[in-house]
Amino acid sequence: MPCIKEESIHEMVIEKSRFITYLNRVTSEDEAKAYIQTIKKMHPTATHHCTAYIFGEHNEFQKSSDDGEPSGTAGVPMLESLKKNNMQDTLAVVVRYFGGIKLGAGGLIRAYSKSVSNAIASSKLVEKRKMLEYNLEFSYDMIGIFDYYFAQHHIPIINKQYEEKVTYTYLCDHDLTEDLMEMGKGQIKNSYQKECFVEVDI
Repeated sequence: MPCIKEESIHEMVIEKSRFITYLNRVTSEDEAKAYIQTIKKMHPTATHHCTAYIFGEHNEFQKSSDDGEPSGTAGVPMLESLKKNNMQDTLAVVVRYFGGIKLGAGGLIRAYSKSVSNAIASSKLVEKRKMLEYNLEFSYDMIGIFDYYFAQHHIPIINKQYEEKVTYTYLCDHDLTEDLMEMGKGQIKNSYQKECFVEVDI
């Protein structure tokens, strides 16, 4: 599931009301509360500071606030927009400066939902992917072969050690032992280390 790579800000005007959406990554309620307070201090004269956030391995933590807007017209649509876009570990704060024209319940729901959706669409997103970490041990004369192989297949090498033999620590999403053994004519050692999660740009 995607999450925000870095803080993102998006603004739109609907019937003279300004809707400024802030998106940020959060992994705890304390982080969310602290960020919300920061935005409130930045916009002390705003009419509303509506919020929604979703985090946890299975998005088990979800919360929203209408902050004075009619019940169910701001926070819930914002949260639904996060869920609809499959977002994870994401906080949305929509700051509204009332422009004098009432939007009605339906108009508010559409405005807050669209504010978050448009902000997500204009943000840089990353996704956590499960990867397997391996150590590949081989002789110096095979460096060129394996450098070419990893580069061609876009497999990240996260560490290189040059001792009696060369050891590359790399990440991939499946076991490459068979391929590597064939290329190294059986004269290599490919050992599984652990499972990990890495972030990749979407």
